Amino acid sequence: MDAHQLPPEEKALLTHELLNQAYKHRKLEPRRGHMHELISTMLSHRTNHNDEEKAYYNMLERFGDWEGVMNAPFEELADTISTTRYPGQKAPQIQQTLRLIKEERGELSIDFLEEMPVEEAMAWLTKLPGVGLKTATLLLLFNFKKPVMPVDTHVFRISQRVGLIEAKVTANKAHDLLLQMLPPEPEELYNFHIHMLRHGQRICTFYSPRCEECVLSGICNYYQDVRAKGIDKAA
Repeated sequence: MDAHQLPPEEKALLTHELLNQAYKHRKLEPRRGHMHELISTMLSHRTNHNDEEKAYYNMLERFGDWEGVMNAPFEELADTISTTRYPGQKAPQIQQTLRLIKEERGELSIDFLEEMPVEEAMAWLTKLPGVGLKTATLLLLFNFKKPVMPVDTHVFRISQRVGLIEAKVTANKAHDLLLQMLPPEPEELYNFHIHMLRHGQRICTFYSPRCEECVLSGICNYYQDVRAKGIDKAA
């Protein structure tokens, strides 16, 4: 059997191993505070990192703290985060999220998620306005070291090309499927995610993937069935 014909479960582990070798294993440590991660991830939807960061710090500089953001006039908040895409949609979602946290927990803090079981924490987060499965899993893995698998556009694209998931699988379903294939330790899941992200940004790009430089080409369905045969002339 050729390597690219391996079962998805074996491919997932081999993908993890090859990317670990290429990008080196990293220790899982929160990159920013819990509330910072939550709100910044909400701001990041369809927005690059620099514009997301600019919006975040402009917001806190203008309104002082989370109470100030929560009570800010909508138009002013939307203007302050205008470096992001869809500020008119994100501004009320952020304010509604802050109000729900304050009403339910009595303070603008989500530290309580540390002690909450994974499924309960996921359910709590995804009921917040503007918080979907990707945002919730990123927060729970990056900040609270919960065993969940965030699937962004890069993880999703590479997983389909390599053959870890089928073309008809949705991004939401991919969270569960990939989680079942990988080691359940949070640090391993974290490394799989960030390595797939980096690989998608540098090598396995949406347009014109650099297959000749890819450490996954030997197990990749897209490379073996399409690119190596010259079928994908436009790539």
